[in-house]
Amino acid sequence: MDIDWLEPEATARGSVIVIAGRGEHAHVYRRFARRIAFDGYRVAVVENDPAAAARVIADAESGLPLTVVGSDSGALTALDLAATHPAVSGVVAAGLLVAGTDAFTGGWDGELEIRSACPVHRGVLAADDALDRGTLGAEAPVATADSLTHVQVPVLVVHGGADVLSPAAEVVAVASALPGARVVVVNDGRHDILNDVSHRSVAAEIVQFLERLRLPGTPDVLLREPAGALAQ
Repeated sequence: MDIDWLEPEATARGSVIVIAGRGEHAHVYRRFARRIAFDGYRVAVVENDPAAAARVIADAESGLPLTVVGSDSGALTALDLAATHPAVSGVVAAGLLVAGTDAFTGGWDGELEIRSACPVHRGVLAADDALDRGTLGAEAPVATADSLTHVQVPVLVVHGGADVLSPAAEVVAVASALPGARVVVVNDGRHDILNDVSHRSVAAEIVQFLERLRLPGTPDVLLREPAGALAQ
């Protein structure tokens, strides 16, 4: 079941639609959705169904930036939606699948190891209604440099540095085809990077991206190289 719009306590700063990955049900992303909503954004979560995502896009509040966040196979769906729906202002691609992605063939314990090291998230995944187990071995479309040339909106790519399913080096190479994409590799991060041990830092990076979409052309709020910036 999808998660309908979670409303922020104050005035909404934008809308965010989260698209789950292979076999995942929407409530797997409830913690992530609540965190983003707490920072002032309306958030909805859908399973990986482009038609369902399109209906939610149509229901988003007009006049506010609309960002689509996708994980695993949902990341490519999010990128495709951005290319076909003018209402989409930006995309966050997490755990993007690329050529060279390995199909997982092990058991449940091995799948948990690949997905996340976060004990809380592992507990969520262990619930009977969380996901269809074994789906990491299912075939899924992959992103290539050629397939991403049609995406013209700002993109934040967030990927785990220890993702053994979809190697970070291959993802970084493919992301170079996205004009002006921001690529963040999470140290020791695994495949379910939105729900891994560093989920707070990942969410903070995503909120910064959302804030930049609200005010296009503005610099980062936090300067990662302050000495060079102050010298200008």
